[in-house]
Amino acid sequence: MDEEHRLIRRIQKTGSAADADTLIRKYYDEIYVYAYRQTSDKETAMDLTQDIFVSVLKSIGRYDGSLSSFRTWLYRVATNKAIDRLRSRQIKNVPLDVDALDAPDESAFARQMEIRDMTRRLQSYVGTMDTDTQQIFRLKFFGEYTFSQIAEVLSIPESTVKTKYYRMLKSIKKEFDDEYTDAR
Repeated sequence: MDEEHRLIRRIQKTGSAADADTLIRKYYDEIYVYAYRQTSDKETAMDLTQDIFVSVLKSIGRYDGSLSSFRTWLYRVATNKAIDRLRSRQIKNVPLDVDALDAPDESAFARQMEIRDMTRRLQSYVGTMDTDTQQIFRLKFFGEYTFSQIAEVLSIPESTVKTKYYRMLKSIKKEFDDEYTDAR
């Protein structure tokens, strides 16, 4: 049994805070980057990361290593927490700290703001889709997972992941077609 499984078993049996801390430290940076890519805000990403690990520790007693790897299970929890956060609209209007921006020129700054606005609108649009499609979107774009990894995380066939992904892209293209045309 590897060290990760020993940590998880001890947490499950004794509630060991030291083992929980070790396990969290192992995945903290990776999950924070995943959360940051979805929120584009340091503070919100830190809050989301904390929520993810609190949820993981509360439900670790139900984790079954024979069904999936811990990392897969962790990303499933993280994806669900991110969807919950976006649904609750806690991310909708993040205040912009203009003093913290380092914009070399006005055109670069304007382009950065356009990209940020488009990302938020895209996330909002994807938020209206079914949960599986939202999870596929987040894992593919923010987690940079492959189709086979997404299929494993969501416990659905890879062909279903691909079908939902390409339907989602078609729907996004149709929804934002005018903006794609204008950008060219």
